[in-house]
Amino acid sequence: MEAHTSDVKLTDLASCGGCAAKYSAARLERLLAGFLPMDEENLLVGLAPADDAAVYRLDDERALIFTLDFFPPVVDDPGDYGAIAATNALNDVFAMGGTPLLALSIAAFPEELPVEMLGAIFAAADAQVRAAGGLLAGGHTIRDAEPKYGLAVVGTVHPDGIWPKNGAQPGDALFVTKPLGTGLIMTGWKKKLAGSQQLERAVGWMRTLNKDAAELLRGFAPNAVTDVTGFGLFGHAHEVADRSGVQIRLESGRLPAIDGALDMARKGVRTSGDPRNRDFAARHVSSEGISEVLLALGYDPQTAGGLLVSLPADKGAALEAEFEGRGLFLRRIGRVEEGSGVVVE
Repeated sequence: MEAHTSDVKLTDLASCGGCAAKYSAARLERLLAGFLPMDEENLLVGLAPADDAAVYRLDDERALIFTLDFFPPVVDDPGDYGAIAATNALNDVFAMGGTPLLALSIAAFPEELPVEMLGAIFAAADAQVRAAGGLLAGGHTIRDAEPKYGLAVVGTVHPDGIWPKNGAQPGDALFVTKPLGTGLIMTGWKKKLAGSQQLERAVGWMRTLNKDAAELLRGFAPNAVTDVTGFGLFGHAHEVADRSGVQIRLESGRLPAIDGALDMARKGVRTSGDPRNRDFAARHVSSEGISEVLLALGYDPQTAGGLLVSLPADKGAALEAEFEGRGLFLRRIGRVEEGSGVVVE
């Protein structure tokens, strides 16, 4: 029998939500280690090394970006869930320097869920794809006891305009384009420790596309870009440092937090993704003397997080001025040096 929409809480149907549901990065590394690089000159970005999306060159002027992302509900409101899941997938295209073109839904739902609820999820995703400049043109839906939703997205980019993870250079400044803490707040809300204002702030950031930030960044030719999602800031910073052959130094006092996130960390709130992120990155992160509250923020898995940007330090002031002029969030959080690993000071 189909339930009434008002009777269903989506998050009660999921063991974990959002990007906290991502497979362990440490296990994923071991899994992908068995795949050899493909001998295909037009595959500009694949598994050697893996990035936010695959990129295939069509000709000298055009390359296709292809990515997919889906996860269980991170919120109960179906419209918010659809918009957040869509944003998270679309942001991978923006993290590669591209523009979304076409998307397909990836959906798994219990048959008992109200059709109106599923319609709200799809409609919100469609609106977000259109806001990103693309079209939602179809998809595939299966039955599953745990709801899951996301998108496969195709985008375009100039072959010379790709933003990789492995291009950070000593002397670069590091920036993020959204504050951190979505996992802490959403887990705190589920445990009845966070209030409705904190929830609304987190949902607002998760619904925010990285489109405007990416458009401003294009004029600055960043050396490396990735989006901060399920592996947390420290995990994604480690990926950039390791693949670029550099050391990343983060200033803990400048790490931006969504209002309420640090309070959740002080209360001992942690997501299920926190220990997996520490297992992946902690041995590469030097954090002596840093409070556990700030470490929890750095390892917190983000859903539809902002961009982590590495670009020459002499461009930093102009970048900050451009973001401020457009009313967009930007925070300098560190720098790139010679060496290896991530240092939190």
